[in-house]
Amino acid sequence: MMIKQFLFVLVTLVGAPIVGGLLFGIDRKITARMQGRYGPPIIQPFYDFFKLLGKEHIAVSKLQFVWIYGYLVFMIASLIFLVMKSDFLLLVFLLGFASVCLVLGGFSTKSPYAHFGANRELMQILAYEPVLLLLAIAIYAQNGSFLISEIFRQDKPLLFTLWPLFLAVLYVLTIKMRKSPFDISTSHHGHQEIVKGVTTEYSGPYFALFHLAEWYEIILLLGIISLFWTNPLWVGILIALAAFLLELLIDNITARMTVGWMVRLSWSVGLILGIINIAYIYFTKGVS
Repeated sequence: MMIKQFLFVLVTLVGAPIVGGLLFGIDRKITARMQGRYGPPIIQPFYDFFKLLGKEHIAVSKLQFVWIYGYLVFMIASLIFLVMKSDFLLLVFLLGFASVCLVLGGFSTKSPYAHFGANRELMQILAYEPVLLLLAIAIYAQNGSFLISEIFRQDKPLLFTLWPLFLAVLYVLTIKMRKSPFDISTSHHGHQEIVKGVTTEYSGPYFALFHLAEWYEIILLLGIISLFWTNPLWVGILIALAAFLLELLIDNITARMTVGWMVRLSWSVGLILGIINIAYIYFTKGVS
């Protein structure tokens, strides 16, 4: 049993960044076609990754590489918690620690662009973390446990009872993927006023580690979306892929919001939907 679990984790560690990199390549290809361009090949992210690995190891601050490794390690740990069907609440905390490492990496330099990006990344954490915590509470209210394995034991998909939180998580997905209108702390397309924001001072292999962590993160986020329909799981995977395509559409038809708008919308929409959803679960259980 232990050997089987070890092999499963190993396959995840190797396969997740490959699939994540392909998804980023598909993202760039679809985005280019929406903008009337041909776009790079789908495997372009891998070309960029290995090119960055071949660059010189230069760090503006000695702490930079510590925090970027922390960002990667916590992101991988979060994904392992997901695939091992462990505690969802701890997964949310690990994901939060990963984001904090990215923020500290931005603050570890003297670049004003990195500092602006780090401040905005902090605001993004304040915007999406409460929604994920409410999702964890709702899962506990529904199943009586924070364990992801309990979700898979239920015959009724979470989407039937947690659809308001599903909408809130889609909102969070836009923030976590750094898509318009929430490409605030850093931008994949380099079209914002703070250039690359929190990652401005990362280059070479260290910037490659950032991209690697992002590939793990996209698989983690889509995995969380798929939890809303785990029986059968392939339906949840299709829902997650549909959500991914929806985010690409939103990215190409919206303009970037300000930080204040992002937080106000997240708290007014996401938190309200989450609180109403949890209250409804406890009310229906009390009635029954």
